[in-house]
Amino acid sequence: MAMKVLGLLLALGFLGSSLAERDCRVSSFEVKKDFDKQRYAGVWYAVAKKDPEGLFLLDNIIASFTVEADGKMTATAKGRVRLMEKMELCADMVGTFKDTRDPAKFRMKYHGLLAFLEKGTDDHWVVDTDYNTYAITYACRKQNPDGTCNDSYSFVFSRDINGLTPEAQRIVRRKQEEICLERKYRTVAHNGYCL
Repeated sequence: MAMKVLGLLLALGFLGSSLAERDCRVSSFEVKKDFDKQRYAGVWYAVAKKDPEGLFLLDNIIASFTVEADGKMTATAKGRVRLMEKMELCADMVGTFKDTRDPAKFRMKYHGLLAFLEKGTDDHWVVDTDYNTYAITYACRKQNPDGTCNDSYSFVFSRDINGLTPEAQRIVRRKQEEICLERKYRTVAHNGYCL
């Protein structure tokens, strides 16, 4: 009996210390080391996302990133949105990216339908990518006083419209935990609505 209690106490202590060590401050989140925007460029299909507050693309989301001759990155995105709870349409968006000191962290400004409904500039952090299979991005729109995020969104992208390989799924799940968003994503359908 004493051994069972001791085992339980050790397990609870380990769990408690693991949770205590977890740092959910946005400033502690790691992004892709040595990020290469030329390799990131091209078409990506959103396969999962964590939504922010307010209007946002629902599904059928396809993003295409381009790097101009001067090194500036832009993106076009298309996806289904719902306006006034009844009207659905495909929104075409353009994002322009401003570089920061970290090559994997950008400031993104929307142009298009959502630009009229959503104001400001968002982060676009590339948390991780292998460039050929998956990418996971993160944005925090509003931080709490303690440095954690109050309003964030994140995309899991795949180069394949059919989704990620099991190996890529495992990597993405681990990265979702690292940015304190595990179990906060929903699947993004691709049913041809915006084609």
